[in-house]
Parts: sequence; structure tokens; C-alpha cells
Amino acid sequence: MPAQPLIVGNPVFVVVDMQESGDMPAEEVGIAHMPGYDERISRTRQLLTAARSAGIPVVFFQEVHRPSGVDFGRELDGTEGPHCIDGRPGTPLHPDLLPEPGEFHIVKRRYSGFIGTDFEIVLRGLRASTLILVGGLTDVCVHYTFADAHQRDYYVRVVSDCVGGSSQYRHDAALDAMEYLQTGAVRTSDEILAAFATHNQILEGAAR
Repeated sequence: MPAQPLIVGNPVFVVVDMQESGDMPAEEVGIAHMPGYDERISRTRQLLTAARSAGIPVVFFQEVHRPSGVDFGRELDGTEGPHCIDGRPGTPLHPDLLPEPGEFHIVKRRYSGFIGTDFEIVLRGLRASTLILVGGLTDVCVHYTFADAHQRDYYVRVVSDCVGGSSQYRHDAALDAMEYLQTGAVRTSDEILAAFATHNQILEGAAR
């Protein structure tokens, strides 16, 4: 299939789990991260500013688990250790990427932003068609949120220089898998900035 336009209909900018743990040692926060988190934060801040200027809605996801571990499920069966535990260092959203009044902050317990949250209700209210994903991990929460959005018939874009994986290999493999699902899904921050600069949000019928 030919690639679709970068933005189809109403876009939503989705910041996935950009939390303080992104540049902390794996032995402290339970998950390994690719290097370059500060650079990804900086580029994401540029996109966030551009999205706000264009009137594009923003959703911030934050993975949080109860200290008892009751909501981890099968997440600890693989490589990951206990992570994103409520009240512990690394769990809060990164201080440079915080929601403003009127934006959406959604706490999740699973990798996909669609599981156990009101994300889909919010998207319906916004009359969203295109989701633009940044954050991490590329091979985990970004990938699963992308796949679930794809199966719900959203157009999905992932910003390749604003996402980071548990390793370079897994990051690259996840980007390839997402591009397989939607041709033209993998984009750069420069492409997204250019699209935001010329975008006119379709406000009719959208609850804001």
C-alpha cells in the first residue's frame, strides 16, 4: 500500500512514559535504556511546543505500579526487574515534559496505553485519526501502543529520533516492525515539526 499523508484528520501528540528513570542506571530502576535520553527529551520538548502552538491535543502516559506488585502481572517474567513503582525515584514524569492544564495525563499499568485506561474514550472525544508517538521504550510500550492503535484503525506515526529502546538492536527491530504495519509510519522530528507548522486542526465535533 502507498504511504498515507503524515497527518490524516485530527492528530494527537502522545508522550509515552518519558519519566525520570530514562537516564538512571538499570540496577536502580529495573530497566535498561539506550543512551541519548537527554537529546530525546530536548527534541520532544521542541515537538511539544510546536504541538501546543498548533492546537494539537497532547496525552502524557506514565507507567506506575503499586509497591505491593499486585499489578505487575507477567511483566517481570522477562528481562525487566521491578520498575516504575509508585513513590520511588525514577517514576515521576520528567520535569521538562509535564502536562499543562487541559492536557491529558493517563496512568497505566500495562505496556499498551489502551489497556485498563480511558485513552480510547479521550481519543473518541477528540475525534482523533492520527496518533504521533514519542517516548519509550521503543520495543515495549511504544510498540504495543502502536500495534493496539493500528488494530483500532488509527493512523500512527512514531518519531524515530524521539524514542529509545532497551537496546539499539531492539529499538531498530521495533521501528522496522511498526513500519511494516503502516508504510510511512516511522518519521523524524524534523518531518513532524514541518507538518505541525502547516496543520489546521479540525475542531468541529471535537470535545476540547
